[in-house]
Amino acid sequence: MISDQQFLKVIDATPLVSIDLILENPQGKILLGKRNNRPAQNYWFVPGGRIRKNEKLADAIKRISSTELGTEITLNNSQLLGAFDHIYDDNFSGSNGINTHYVVQAYKVRMKDDFKIMADDQHSEKKWWHIKDLLDAPDVHQNTKAYFPKA
Repeated sequence: MISDQQFLKVIDATPLVSIDLILENPQGKILLGKRNNRPAQNYWFVPGGRIRKNEKLADAIKRISSTELGTEITLNNSQLLGAFDHIYDDNFSGSNGINTHYVVQAYKVRMKDDFKIMADDQHSEKKWWHIKDLLDAPDVHQNTKAYFPKA
């Protein structure tokens, strides 16, 4: 494992690769969590996370979904929406002058009615949103809104 200072150097020099999970319930609502951490702190955002070095995409989706949702999602039950750039003015440590650039693989997953929202340490709360409401909300991050182009 690398130190926070080493990781900050990586963030300053390269983009990070991550996965976002766009979870839709049978009523057409999308699950968002209010972020505790930088970047995008205090914004509503879809669940997701970084892919680790030498971690296969399928393994990353399982790990991220298990950690953030308490359930395992697989590549087989998800639909790739595409790759997105997420560029933030800040970074995980709040260090001045270093932005964060993610190249995000976004996956849509249709959840069943019996899915229970689990708490995790990365979000102060989670809830289901109508797409129109999340597009109109000032505290839903623009990078999340980009997954729902207006018709």
